Amino acid sequence: MALEVLTFGCRLNIVESEAIKAQAEAAGLGDLAIVNTCAVTSEAARQARQAIRRLKREQPGRPVVVTGCAAQIEPAGFAAMPQTARVLGNAEKMRAETWATLAGSNSLRVASALPEDKLAVGDIMRETALGTLAPASFTAHTRGFVQVQNGCDHRCTFCIIPFGRGNSRSLAVADVVAQCRRLVEAGTREIVLTGVDLTSYGRDLPGQPLLGRLVHTILRELPELPRLRLSSIDAVEVDGELRELIAGEKRLMPHLHLSLQAGDDLILKRMKRRHSREDAIRFCAEIQALRPDMVYGADLIAGFPTEDEDMFSRSLSLIEACGLSFVHVFPYSSRPGTPAARMPQLAGEIVGERAARLREAARQAHARHLQARIGRPLSVLTERGNTGRAEDFTLLRFSRDIAPGAILPVTAMACDDKALMAA
Repeated sequence: MALEVLTFGCRLNIVESEAIKAQAEAAGLGDLAIVNTCAVTSEAARQARQAIRRLKREQPGRPVVVTGCAAQIEPAGFAAMPQTARVLGNAEKMRAETWATLAGSNSLRVASALPEDKLAVGDIMRETALGTLAPASFTAHTRGFVQVQNGCDHRCTFCIIPFGRGNSRSLAVADVVAQCRRLVEAGTREIVLTGVDLTSYGRDLPGQPLLGRLVHTILRELPELPRLRLSSIDAVEVDGELRELIAGEKRLMPHLHLSLQAGDDLILKRMKRRHSREDAIRFCAEIQALRPDMVYGADLIAGFPTEDEDMFSRSLSLIEACGLSFVHVFPYSSRPGTPAARMPQLAGEIVGERAARLREAARQAHARHLQARIGRPLSVLTERGNTGRAEDFTLLRFSRDIAPGAILPVTAMACDDKALMAA
């Protein structure tokens, strides 16, 4: 049987799953399922447990190894599951020797292993360096993803992720450029820089080369790279050089996904965020003035503890105030161990109703975004499944078979509720 890696959560997990798979295969592991978990919500952890049970039910003889943020934060809980053969921490999963050790042992198939014998989870807070991950290509993506940063030094009151990822750690500029060069030489037309807190990049490195310096160096050293994209950023951490590049560098894609979370100042303060509502609106307006084709996405949380209807309405109106086109809505999910879990919680039906209203506003904003692009010339990177992404991240579907990995001029003449339609 082929090795299977099941990935939950963020783009960073996608990058790490590729490296995990490559290391496990290099170690000679074959008939094995690896579940790379997410812990951003309680629901994400629940879905991971459900998947582990399903994998074992479908193939009882195949060992299941569990790793990722949920495994790092709740190792004993996953080790206690009879379906799991081993639980690996977020640092351990990235080490080639971990997989070599597993390949050289028969313990993966010992069904009677005690929970404590399944654990290989260290103290993530002791990690001070970021190892290099350099998969040459991605089996399921035409874009290349490069991990340049991991961990987070901030402590938002709703977020458990720093305890799964550790403190902020950055990859040296030269190592990032080397990874990007490998991808370009393999035919990658677009590279996405990823991290847990991307705009904190470089603050732990000698000389503190910030994200703007990194982006500038990549573009200078790789003139043959057509497209460079950033994953989620924190607007208040955008440095001056990055702002200049966003304004003037056409190879840096005109799409920014912002970590906003809420639109009310008191809720933002209780979340321990570092920006105000006005900061977010001002940033979007200033960047739009510098680069009129810029498109914004954002994360918004519905039903944070203590949120009343007026507070929620300010989050709802932030979609229009910031001109958001791509919105990820998260119903607030209490995570044990976070300060927000000790705050007065809203009833589940209120949280669900507000999330539904946010999603409807987001749907309408995305529909307006799509309608505005009908009939306009777009530059589209084709992907698998006869789809593609415009420079501003708009999804296109082609009515004909089209090879992935090409950048094509396209004019769409119609759309549905999710994508533009192209001939």
